[in-house]
Amino acid sequence: VWAQESERLYLSGTGPDDTKTWEFRCSGGMNSGKWGKIEVPSCWELQGYGEYTYGRFYRKKGLKPSTETGRYRTTFKAPKGDVYKLVFEGSMTDTQVWIDGQQVGPIHQGGFTEFSYDITPFVRPGKKQTLEVLVSKESANASVNSAERRADWWLFGGIYRPVYIEVLPKEYIEHVSIDAHANGEIYAQVKTQPASVSESVALSINGQPVSYDKSKGCWVYPNPKTWDPEHPNLYTATFTLGNGHSFNQKIGFRT
Repeated sequence: VWAQESERLYLSGTGPDDTKTWEFRCSGGMNSGKWGKIEVPSCWELQGYGEYTYGRFYRKKGLKPSTETGRYRTTFKAPKGDVYKLVFEGSMTDTQVWIDGQQVGPIHQGGFTEFSYDITPFVRPGKKQTLEVLVSKESANASVNSAERRADWWLFGGIYRPVYIEVLPKEYIEHVSIDAHANGEIYAQVKTQPASVSESVALSINGQPVSYDKSKGCWVYPNPKTWDPEHPNLYTATFTLGNGHSFNQKIGFRT
């Protein structure tokens, strides 16, 4: 099966040992009130900005968490494509995003979850464009702060995981949920855009086509090596649409 993966345009680096420099301005604490440079992904305290707060600050009477915000700015040129998704793998914590001065979607709340925006209406392929991101260290949502910001760790702020633009065809696989049993039966929920093309999905495991059993309502992979903590055998499941767009995910067979 011919497979074409989504094209990724990384706006940040891919990790702590591979970063890209963005413009940055912090609202309070170290080196605040002026534009400087910051490596992305990172936490801004470790780049010399903002204030340090420990997650159990509330145990000492009168202490409050630092509430500075960080404004990020960078530029990009997107290649030609049909659909564009801007993906943040993680930022702490409330995050607001603009492209060329236009807000691309609602504020995301929560520092430990990946989130994305469909930025197709805002992209001008081949043209230099400006991305701006405002990150609030403390969330405006009290439940988020209770769950994430009141614990036995330092409270950092910043875009601490990679940021990229995913370039997609008009018909694409958006998400897959997989339940791979120890007997080789693979049950999957495949979310596609548009939803109607989900019926044309094919599956291969490590490049080997897998047959679909209509009577069981699942794919069947013969004689898999099962997964357990002592033997963490993993396979690459590739789901592919009729237009060639593919979606890869690591799976383990277990019950």
